[in-house]
Amino acid sequence: MDITHFITLFVSIVTVLNILLLAGVLFFERRDVGNTWAWIMVLVFLPIVGFFIYLFLGRNLKQKNFYKLTAEEREAIETEADKQLEALDHEQLQHSPLLEKHKELIRMNLTSSHALLSDDNEIEIFTDGHLKFDALLHDINSAKHEVNIQYYIIQPDVLGKRIRDALIERAKAGVKVRLLYDEVGSKKTSPKFFEDLRAAGGKVEVFFPSLFRLVNFRVNNRNHRKLVIIDGCVGYIGGFNVGDEYLGLNEKFGYWRDTHFRITGKAVNTIQGKFILDWHQACKNKPGVWGDYSFQQEKQNGTSPVQIVSSGPDSVTEHLKNMYIKMILSAKESVFIQTPYFIPDTSFMDACKIALLSGVDVRIMIPSKPDHPFVYWATWAYAGDLIDYGAKILLYENGFLHAKTIVVDGEIASVGTMNIDSRSFRLNFEVNAIVYDEKVAKELQELFLKDIELSSELTPRRYSERSLWIRFKQGVSRLLSPVL
Repeated sequence: MDITHFITLFVSIVTVLNILLLAGVLFFERRDVGNTWAWIMVLVFLPIVGFFIYLFLGRNLKQKNFYKLTAEEREAIETEADKQLEALDHEQLQHSPLLEKHKELIRMNLTSSHALLSDDNEIEIFTDGHLKFDALLHDINSAKHEVNIQYYIIQPDVLGKRIRDALIERAKAGVKVRLLYDEVGSKKTSPKFFEDLRAAGGKVEVFFPSLFRLVNFRVNNRNHRKLVIIDGCVGYIGGFNVGDEYLGLNEKFGYWRDTHFRITGKAVNTIQGKFILDWHQACKNKPGVWGDYSFQQEKQNGTSPVQIVSSGPDSVTEHLKNMYIKMILSAKESVFIQTPYFIPDTSFMDACKIALLSGVDVRIMIPSKPDHPFVYWATWAYAGDLIDYGAKILLYENGFLHAKTIVVDGEIASVGTMNIDSRSFRLNFEVNAIVYDEKVAKELQELFLKDIELSSELTPRRYSERSLWIRFKQGVSRLLSPVL
């Protein structure tokens, strides 16, 4: 076969595949209209290149039973959620005016994400990397039975080695150690980095691994969760990854401002459940016998009601985005948001505008320096749109702001891994803790107010005086925002 015939055959095959992909996008994949048209344009006008772009960035995950749960396991999860839904209907939950006030939000989380409510939790808040990782290492070193640890990013640097070496020591002591990391997020980390941990008896898995560490067909679907569960009694959830930059040791970013929870109480069981599902998906095994893991059995002495809500491309419903929107629309006085990226969709923007038009004090804090230029300028564009509605946009100046928090009326709050962008809404695997406790919410609110002292305001005048070059960068970045 000469080269001309080969090229003709290749183009014909790709054309046929393009037609099949177009049919799939149009008739079989459940996408929003804007997303559907975007892929139709890519496949029509880039018939060969578009095919390969689609292979890497366009394919939806199989949403039906992604975690390969057995019928019994699905029933067990649904039964527990149904029990709490029934208790809500009959007002049998803990007698609390705050829980009663937010009963609709609790119901929504139970219905969409099977997010069980527990009321015996104690929460410690960390905003500084040194304090968070000192506490984490102390808990790891105190582990008696098991350590389950999951991060989007684990860097092979000083902090990464400290965490790894602590896990090696526990594994040698007979503690079950399971470590899960995301291939794309931890691209600098070679499997060799964990050889000694495996040799000590620890188990290490990679979420959506690359083919020969070169090609990753799931590069667009990242496991962005950061969870640690120790002896089934202590759980960590929040924004910090593992790396020296999270200790403020990277000159580019300076001080790293993040938010993380350390939780004790029954909510740890739900955090454990999220880890188990991700772990066994990475292992390509069915979850099987959950008895291999430790769970909190006795009611604890904490007083904070918590739901652990997860979201990801395995689900049709964008659970966490909907939770944020419901929280914003429930606000009577204030909504305080901290996020490194603010690139919301129309529904989220509308919720913010409705709150502002209703007289709610909406304050959004974003970084003053970029880690991704296009993302940064898109964030400016969307945040700027809300200034005209009365939102206060605050630029954190004391290093880099990576916290993912929302506080409503100083009564309820959420901390976790979800950024406010389409990637976190529908492409990444994310998880947040929502807390129905004025004490915790007030503490987070006070931290926000202290951060204002280290921030400058993007006032209407300052925003209107931006240069033509900045306006151009914002326009281009906003156009690209669906894929950022």
